[in-house]
Amino acid sequence: MKTIPTILAALALGATLAMADDKPAAPAAPAKEGTPATKPDAAKGEKPKRDPAEMFKKLDTNGDGKISLDEFKAGPAGKKDPVKAEEKFKKLDKDGDGSLSLEEFSAAEGGPKKEKK
Repeated sequence: MKTIPTILAALALGATLAMADDKPAAPAAPAKEGTPATKPDAAKGEKPKRDPAEMFKKLDTNGDGKISLDEFKAGPAGKKDPVKAEEKFKKLDKDGDGSLSLEEFSAAEGGPKKEKK
């Protein structure tokens, strides 16, 4: 009598495993050309690297190719601490024009920096 429940359990386990193998694995997102890998090294406790160009695009809400102080403060830094965000903005605005270019923003975020000639 104990063999029937054992057989049924084995069949259920086999069916579950068979269904799990039938599901195709989700394809990995292709890395963007020229973009560093964004996988964190969990063993080292690293966070995923952020793409400065993507972050810049999200912050540049009016699409003019620059981030104004208002746009910067509307982002994550400003929501966390508007006063510190304004101070950071002023430090990043190297040319003092009141806006951040992609170059200025990328330099702060560890992105590609303009080579000095």
